[in-house]
Amino acid sequence: MEKLFETEAEEASSSSQDHKRWIEAQDTLRTRLITKDDFAWKLPKTTSREKAEELEEVEMLRYVGGVDVSFSKEDPTVACGTLVVLDIQNLQVVYEDFAIVTIAVPYVPGFLAFREAPILLELLQRMKKKDASPFYPQLLMVDGNGILHPRGFGLACHLGVLADLPTIGIGKNLHHVDGLTYSRVRQLLEAKENSTRDFITLTGCSGHIWGAAMRSTQDSLKPMFISVGHRVSLYTAIIIVKMTCKYRVPEPIRQVEGIPAEASKGSVRMIQLHGSGWFTYFSLLQHIYFQKHKTAEGMRSENIREVHSCYKQARKVQ
Repeated sequence: MEKLFETEAEEASSSSQDHKRWIEAQDTLRTRLITKDDFAWKLPKTTSREKAEELEEVEMLRYVGGVDVSFSKEDPTVACGTLVVLDIQNLQVVYEDFAIVTIAVPYVPGFLAFREAPILLELLQRMKKKDASPFYPQLLMVDGNGILHPRGFGLACHLGVLADLPTIGIGKNLHHVDGLTYSRVRQLLEAKENSTRDFITLTGCSGHIWGAAMRSTQDSLKPMFISVGHRVSLYTAIIIVKMTCKYRVPEPIRQVEGIPAEASKGSVRMIQLHGSGWFTYFSLLQHIYFQKHKTAEGMRSENIREVHSCYKQARKVQ
């Protein structure tokens, strides 16, 4: 199977063909998307009485992760994927990890996940294998969008479905979809009737709610854009973001953004994402594709080729 992957990665294809395959992959993954609360844990309470009641609960939300991928300004093929996990009780970091990789998948608007999801999956897999697994996140905040996306399936959705984790998209820039524009959102936030509100819902011309624009502080000039990723409702997403905000963006995102700068100060070893990270990624995609396209013979080789050709191989780093 690995030879099949390597052979397919070496085949040239036009940009339009890549886009068509990427769209098909998004559509396949979207069949697994859940946009309502789907988790066993409960949210931490705020009052003393409610906190006492927490002792009787089986599981509470405690460990919230943040993930991000940043690319080098000098070499756009070099990326740093980062993962942090915070204890929501005190917002202290209990786990952090990063991976420096090179990747050949180009940036195409609307298809960010095809560059970044494999890197982040690799970090999650590494955490499971370490002694830090008790801190494995119950929920992930993703530096990127969820359903607030031209095709309704951004990085937070993509990663959430593949990792089977509740995810929230935290965007700093607004995708102009369904008539939503940044200037219009700013006008709504600054309107007198909204002056005391910390967020507004983002409702498109179609009436569909894409997410929310939120000011973490009253004097904040730039809102962040919250959207459902996977297995969590917008209502719950907003509550969790509020619980984890000290500054403009929630702490899991703020903390994860500081790691690449620290990594650049020392001597770091680039990993071969060609190995377990990409293999895990393709295996998950194959499983989902198989569930959608079951045949009596099972998953045929041409279907595997079709799934894998949605992606370009990361370059090996020696």
